[in-house]
Amino acid sequence: MVSNQLTILLATIVVSLFSLSGILALSIRDDTLHRVLFFLIAFSAGSILGASLFDLLPEAIELVEETIVFIYIALGFIAFYFLERFIYWYHGHGHHADIEAIEEERAATKGFAYLNILGDGIHNFIDGMIIAASFTVGFPVGLASTVAVIFHELPQEMGDYGVLIYAGFEKGRALILNFIVALSVVFGGVFGILFLKTVDALSGFLISFSAGAFIYLSASELIPELQEEEDFGRSLIQFIVFLLGLALIWSLGIIFPE
Repeated sequence: MVSNQLTILLATIVVSLFSLSGILALSIRDDTLHRVLFFLIAFSAGSILGASLFDLLPEAIELVEETIVFIYIALGFIAFYFLERFIYWYHGHGHHADIEAIEEERAATKGFAYLNILGDGIHNFIDGMIIAASFTVGFPVGLASTVAVIFHELPQEMGDYGVLIYAGFEKGRALILNFIVALSVVFGGVFGILFLKTVDALSGFLISFSAGAFIYLSASELIPELQEEEDFGRSLIQFIVFLLGLALIWSLGIIFPE
């Protein structure tokens, strides 16, 4: 049990450290950043969908009664739709770190940036609970969830850092704020550990919930961005990278069996 708790804590700390990737967004040239994100978003979409299909959904079906498991999955999908649309209503995916793109959004004031921070904190806290529940079920499921969250966090954190900078925050303060908010992943993991110790059945709900959430993130956010690419060759490359993301999560289940 102690070993499992340490694994959860380590996984959430690693995820939170990716908030520092915001430095990358503003320290490299725009064209280089776009090339990085061209691959990263496609890989993120594949890895997140793979975590849902290959790990979370099968576990959810085993842990939760057949009559309600898909209700929980639907709740996860709906909850993240609500979170993204009405609470965290600006959700940048790194490409918004582009100065010109941010300038178009400069109706964003500091109050708007604080709203973005609030939504990001809620989102990260839920991610921490998902990671905790996943490792409670098994190491392969926990590892797959952690990888999926990391690849989702990378472009997201770049965008969040860009929002703070162009809302008028100094670079140092923006980085500190982004890192503090990212620590909510750790708090979510710790909360998950404590809560799951007394309510064993919650792990099944959270696994089902996170399966729906990951399907939403991949299918409703990331894949539509890939579909904006009009060049056939570049679209084919993105599709291959998307498949590599799926393959990575599938291979983790083979390398680390239950």
